Amino acid sequence: MSPLKTTVRDARTGPVLEISGDLDYVTASELRDLLTTVTLQPGQRLVLDLTGMECCDSSGISALIAARNHARTARADIALAAVPARTLRVLRIVGLDQVFPLHPDRDAATRP
Repeated sequence: MSPLKTTVRDARTGPVLEISGDLDYVTASELRDLLTTVTLQPGQRLVLDLTGMECCDSSGISALIAARNHARTARADIALAAVPARTLRVLRIVGLDQVFPLHPDRDAATRP
């Protein structure tokens, strides 16, 4: 089990949250709490860079949906970057690949 580590960076399009480790039942609340501190302006894009994410269970998926809701409330966009294959499979099974814009990496997700 890897502890969750999140780093917030700024990009021209808006904040980028780099997520590493396990996003699961134990750690999903950490991401939700962090989201309350991320300020978004209308028209910005919140990017979740999942390059370092090792595991994502149903609680993690729920936290990703909470991030989407946070962005929508601020009238901002959201995008997922570098989604690991296992998580991508789950997103496809439950249809969330139709809800989240998916990008191969952070650079693609932060292009205006």
